[in-house]
Amino acid sequence: MPRKPPAKQALKRKAAAALLGCAAAGATAQPHAQPQSGYPAKPIRIVVGFSPGGIADVTVRQAAPKLAEALGQQIVVENRPGASGAIATERVATAPADGYTLLAPTAADTVIPVMRPKLPYNLERDLAPVSLMAVAPFILVVHPSVPARNVKELIALARAQPGKLSYGSVGTGTTPHLSAEALKMMAGIDILHVPYKGGLDNVIANVSGLVDMVFASMPSLMPVIGSGAPRVRALAVTSMQRASFMPALPTLHESGVTGYDRSSWVGVLAPASVPRDIIAKVNAALAGTVNTPEMKTAYGKQGLEAQTTTPEQFAAFIAGQLAQNAKLIRAIGLRPD
Repeated sequence: MPRKPPAKQALKRKAAAALLGCAAAGATAQPHAQPQSGYPAKPIRIVVGFSPGGIADVTVRQAAPKLAEALGQQIVVENRPGASGAIATERVATAPADGYTLLAPTAADTVIPVMRPKLPYNLERDLAPVSLMAVAPFILVVHPSVPARNVKELIALARAQPGKLSYGSVGTGTTPHLSAEALKMMAGIDILHVPYKGGLDNVIANVSGLVDMVFASMPSLMPVIGSGAPRVRALAVTSMQRASFMPALPTLHESGVTGYDRSSWVGVLAPASVPRDIIAKVNAALAGTVNTPEMKTAYGKQGLEAQTTTPEQFAAFIAGQLAQNAKLIRAIGLRPD
């Protein structure tokens, strides 16, 4: 008969089996399973994919002091411009999932995946939605020489003279470009696209009469659309609702382009495996910061509409933006890289 192992040896074997069982359980645990009740214990970095002064940068920097108060830690804004924001997005998609590196995504992040299907990251798979922060409607403006006082007159003019009118943008595949193309498709008009390289170049071209119209942000139009003798004529805003910063200006939707709704926007994303309690904590801090009268006023001066969401709502919003852009890009025949 085989000899019975000594008691000590049996205990060792039981302990080893228990440890193996724990290891196996840990290997199948979900990445969101570990709560981080001590978060945040150090400064939080929010990465912006554009240069200082842009919509994303302004949105985050204006909220940063109050957001830091709400979270009890410093907010560091890191600008990583390049590739229409893709460099910053990849940086955060591959960052440690501890909640200390976040991304300020923009509308461009839902265009890039359509134009560049071979990206090293997947926006919906590799990043977790936290919240929307602000929406920035564009303003459709025309040069004063254009004989159109409203959108209906502009559409009638374009239909009477196919291909004669022109619009400027900040580049092919950008949000202003797609905003104009959406108008062309929905209104059934033909307008020539003239792309420019810089964010203000298209506005300067419109003021100079080199192009007949542009879709531009409020900050870029402030010097030419203010009181006195405006150097361009504003016809409509691109959001579904009127903008609080220009309440007298109608929307394209109410001007006859039914269902038109395209704007730039800024939100917050985290690496995909960040624990859910951290997502919830940052979401609550954002809501408490952005939805204050003080922040709404500050955002309004920059042409921004304060708007926060739940993580689930932001996920649905991003999915909708990706689908909308994919449909439009296919319809106008833009070819992915």
